[in-house]
Amino acid sequence: MSEFQSESEFPRQRFLYDQSAGRQKLEEDIARIQRNARCVRRAAALMAVLIVLVVAGVGYPAILLENFFYRTPRFITHLICALGVGSLVSLLFFARLGRAYRKKLNQQKEACRQLVAKLFE
Repeated sequence: MSEFQSESEFPRQRFLYDQSAGRQKLEEDIARIQRNARCVRRAAALMAVLIVLVVAGVGYPAILLENFFYRTPRFITHLICALGVGSLVSLLFFARLGRAYRKKLNQQKEACRQLVAKLFE
């Protein structure tokens, strides 16, 4: 469990004593955001792996084979380069989306803290 997850877990455990509908909705929202953030992290990891494979797929033969770009069919070279560019753009998008989910989770965590503060006043 990461530090961020353990920080958000403490307020959630404290407000489990509250049985209101607001608490249940807040808990469902936090769970949904965490699930979506995990999916985005996995997709970003897949894009990073694809970028590494593209770099290895182009770099290895380009360095070791003489006249690689002249002997390889143009279609294959363009396909590999398009896969690399698409993966890079997707990785940047997933990084931005991950930051947006982190911001939403911080907002939900703050709402959770406010609810806990109301409960124990």
